Amino acid sequence: MNTLIQKKKILIRIGSLRHGGAEKVLVTFLKNLPENKYEIDLLTNLYSGKYLSEIPNWINVFYLFKGEMITTNRLQDILPKAARVIYMKILKIFPKLLYKRTLKNKKYDIEFAAIHGFRDEILNSPIKSSKKIIWIHNDLRKTELHHYTDEEIRKFFGFDKILVISEQIQKDFKNLAKNTAEKNKIMRIYNPLDTEEILLKSEETIDNYRFDEHIPTFISVGTVFPQKGFDRLLRVHKKLLDEGFPHKILIVGDGYDFENIKKLKAELNVDETVTMLGFTSNPYPYFKKADFYVLSSRYEGFPTVLFEAAVLKKNIISTEVSGASEILQNGKLGLLVENSEDGIYAGMKKALCEPESFEQYQYELKNHEMPFSLENSVNSIMKILDEL
Repeated sequence: MNTLIQKKKILIRIGSLRHGGAEKVLVTFLKNLPENKYEIDLLTNLYSGKYLSEIPNWINVFYLFKGEMITTNRLQDILPKAARVIYMKILKIFPKLLYKRTLKNKKYDIEFAAIHGFRDEILNSPIKSSKKIIWIHNDLRKTELHHYTDEEIRKFFGFDKILVISEQIQKDFKNLAKNTAEKNKIMRIYNPLDTEEILLKSEETIDNYRFDEHIPTFISVGTVFPQKGFDRLLRVHKKLLDEGFPHKILIVGDGYDFENIKKLKAELNVDETVTMLGFTSNPYPYFKKADFYVLSSRYEGFPTVLFEAAVLKKNIISTEVSGASEILQNGKLGLLVENSEDGIYAGMKKALCEPESFEQYQYELKNHEMPFSLENSVNSIMKILDEL
């Protein structure tokens, strides 16, 4: 007689499915899960974002609000924005309301915070029997809205498993663990990224008018937040132009800081040499056409974009942020610079004055195989789910 194996019921929480690294990684993971192994409910705060359409149809998607994030304070936005904030606070204080109304009193075996911001929501779940997992994508010491203290980071040990994406984050957590049991909760997981998809998408045709074979183009791709340091990049660009080094900048991405960076671009009088492309669902052909990839970030967790640049064999300049040294093998695959405006300036000036110095990185990139695969990453996370 065949016994039917009960599927594990899993709740995953994330803010939205817009164009961020953590969102991309989560969706890639979900797309590569076997269809009949788990019963997954995905709960987002906002029913929005380009990755919504990529969620497999066997996964149930729930949401608190429809529509995009409200980032402005226009008169017509104040009431709906306030209503959202109040509703979120009510659900935080009375989580049973959320589980009763939105999730229909469903019982879960595993509750999974896909980003660190859902720590309290998952730990305060009314389902006390569920195993709880959190995925840390950022260096918590340097996050934009909240710099976590030791005491705050210690709260993450309330989870059964803490997935971290870089050695630096892993080390930070292990230093705060009080015993072996806590140390065993910390799992280093490589981000699931689809190398074949990156290469395939890079072949798509784009307009070439943004590129000039006689003038080097530096590309930077990411959500336009202060974290990404696009302001530093523009100031360095202006300084180099003033010193007589012609080059262009292409920024691909959108975010709440977009208008501020656009304004800075006008103030610096670099509208002719800087293109802000905005969001595109496929940035890879632009990667391919550019001469250099530059990561100007103030902080990161594990900058997925460097992995993508390395897959596409780009000349890379990166600030020394968490994960950068790991991906670039301590400067073997790309130029690591001091995490400052001066560091970015030195790196870009070297690219413009000594482009031949990047030949060593090209040689290494051509002969380099990434130390992790999509399949291994997905299997590692599945193993954790299965063993909990």
